[in-house]
Amino acid sequence: MKHHRPARKLSRTKNQRHALIKSLMLSLVIHERITTTLAKARELRPNIEKLVTKAKGGTIAQRRVATALIGAQATKKLFDVIAPKFADRKGGYTRLLKLPPRVTDKAEMGLIEFVQ
Repeated sequence: MKHHRPARKLSRTKNQRHALIKSLMLSLVIHERITTTLAKARELRPNIEKLVTKAKGGTIAQRRVATALIGAQATKKLFDVIAPKFADRKGGYTRLLKLPPRVTDKAEMGLIEFVQ
């Protein structure tokens, strides 16, 4: 029985994948909704959920972890604006909606946003 689901590689090396996820997390925190390919959005979702859960704690150590991932300005917004919205919520901070395929290459697109 195989319980571990391997991560999507997104046609990138490990370092490129980590950089991509990091930049997607930064964009999502800043804009609160982004449009990207469905595979990237699905890979982003668990990472941003874990980050918001850390932000709900609000300790200095958790701030430092978030700052290392997304930078100081985005961390401030995450801890001061986004995390308080989800204080009474135990999970499911993001919503993923399917969009029509991209015109140029017919890639499946998705909209990922924070729920209200």
